Amino acid sequence: MEINEAGPMNAENRRGILAMSLAMALFIANDALVKQVSATLPGFQLIFIRGLMATGLIAIMAQFLGHLQNWRLMGNRRLWLRGAIDAASSLTYLTALFHLPLGNATAINLASPLFITVFAIYFFKEHVSFQRGAFILLGFGGVLLVVQPASEGFNVYGIICVVATLLHATRDTLTRAIGLHIPVLLISLSTAISVTLGAGAVTITQTWVAVNTTELLMLLLASAFLSSAYYFLIIAMRTGEMSLVAPFRYSGLIFALLIGYVVWGEIPNLLAWLGIFLLVVSGLMILREENRKTHTASD
Repeated sequence: MEINEAGPMNAENRRGILAMSLAMALFIANDALVKQVSATLPGFQLIFIRGLMATGLIAIMAQFLGHLQNWRLMGNRRLWLRGAIDAASSLTYLTALFHLPLGNATAINLASPLFITVFAIYFFKEHVSFQRGAFILLGFGGVLLVVQPASEGFNVYGIICVVATLLHATRDTLTRAIGLHIPVLLISLSTAISVTLGAGAVTITQTWVAVNTTELLMLLLASAFLSSAYYFLIIAMRTGEMSLVAPFRYSGLIFALLIGYVVWGEIPNLLAWLGIFLLVVSGLMILREENRKTHTASD
């Protein structure tokens, strides 16, 4: 019996899952560094500085690989529409985060795979079984148990955070609509430029704080993580089935728990461990279902 490579768990889906998991790990590493720097620098200022560094790093990589020779591809409207939506989602999420408990904002933002699954059904005509939908909901339930959002967080800023989550899902859906002839690094470059310009526009209205060498080095490392995360996220959303790859965003929560324990000595409580269990079970069950469908199709 041969495995049908056209099935759900073909090489493309496995590549998408790996890319999504790597992207989440890099995003969390970036977040950890930014969290440290945010204790002494205003949020939008550090995002602007980090954005300048990330833009420079991505441009250097694109030049090294010869992608900037195709700079005319940067005129693609969908490219900049995606970048604008990414900038809007980042700034909107930060606005909500400044007025919400971190747990509430994180829980709402991790609902993005649910929106992506809906988009995949309506815009890309992907078939999502009842079982896969149920496992995605199970995973989201695990997220809620881990972050344990407080009910008072669901105010007007909770709605703003939901808008940011929808924008994140829209950004990732638009990634699929961008032609494969446009290199991943050029998409990453347009995103970095858009977010940097958005943060820069906000900093015009704020008072700047002097930046020391340690902060600059930490932001440089954060920009390297962020640039790599952009790269792998785009690969993930251009590879495999969106409704299968998207739930692996939940892996970011596991990475965050690990870093929290190692760096700050944070230990999950009983409910959080139950949530982690549900996250792992939901991911394994999604893989089990897709492998079963693949073997069934090849019989």
